[in-house]
Amino acid sequence: MASVKINASKTITSILLGIFSAVFLLPLIWMVSAASKLEKDVMSFPIQWIPKHWNLISNFKAVWFGNVPFSLFYFNSLKLSVLMTLATLIFSSMAAFAFTKLHFRGRNVAFGLLLSFMIIPSEATLVPRFLILKWLHLYNTHAGLILMGMFSIYFTFLLRQFMMSIHNDYIEAAKIDGAGYFLIYWKIMLPLCKPILATVGIIKFIWTWNDYQNPLIFLISKKLYPIPLGLQLFKNDYADNYAILMMGSLSAIVPLLVVFIVLQRQVIQGISLGGVKG
Repeated sequence: MASVKINASKTITSILLGIFSAVFLLPLIWMVSAASKLEKDVMSFPIQWIPKHWNLISNFKAVWFGNVPFSLFYFNSLKLSVLMTLATLIFSSMAAFAFTKLHFRGRNVAFGLLLSFMIIPSEATLVPRFLILKWLHLYNTHAGLILMGMFSIYFTFLLRQFMMSIHNDYIEAAKIDGAGYFLIYWKIMLPLCKPILATVGIIKFIWTWNDYQNPLIFLISKKLYPIPLGLQLFKNDYADNYAILMMGSLSAIVPLLVVFIVLQRQVIQGISLGGVKG
């Protein structure tokens, strides 16, 4: 009898979750539908979820081979997002390892001082960062954006909290075998931190891919624009053509879906591992 109640509860929960998932996916489904239609059919009522007249290929060509260099914007976003994500994973994990497993005078004070900088909004540092990049001759370059985005206090904090749960016996055993700190970090800590590294990688990639403010302030040349600024130019040329705009927006979110699909297994493993530890 108890098993029947449990199965009924799971069935009801699955149905409710399925309904909520469908509701949350409706905007994406409408975007895919609109990107496949003729312009005159996009705003038709009632909504035609399955287009009567398919125009997917023409909309695709208008986005990728039209007047706006969409492929260049795409490449710029991929370049910035991948390099910033990799740099953040490396530098933030190294900092977290130092604040967690290395013992030096003033470690806790230094970490507390580092965390205090989180209360400063990024908008308050726009002018100082602008002046620094001008002084370094990195204004209007991708290198300047990457330099500003390669380290994160927030992700250092997340990685440190995860590393604190890793027992020091691993490090002591490695020291006995003659391993140095870098080898311990590279061969022991990073493999054990795969779940949190995957989580940080997803969040950082999404933040960088969707970043509008920093490219707007620190880039002038249109050939350096990433997707958010490129879509704004795209909107100016196709302000009334929602089918092409939806195709551009749909193309812009594909890398985000790919990154999440690739790394979600590590994230789920991390959640499961945390549940077992708890």
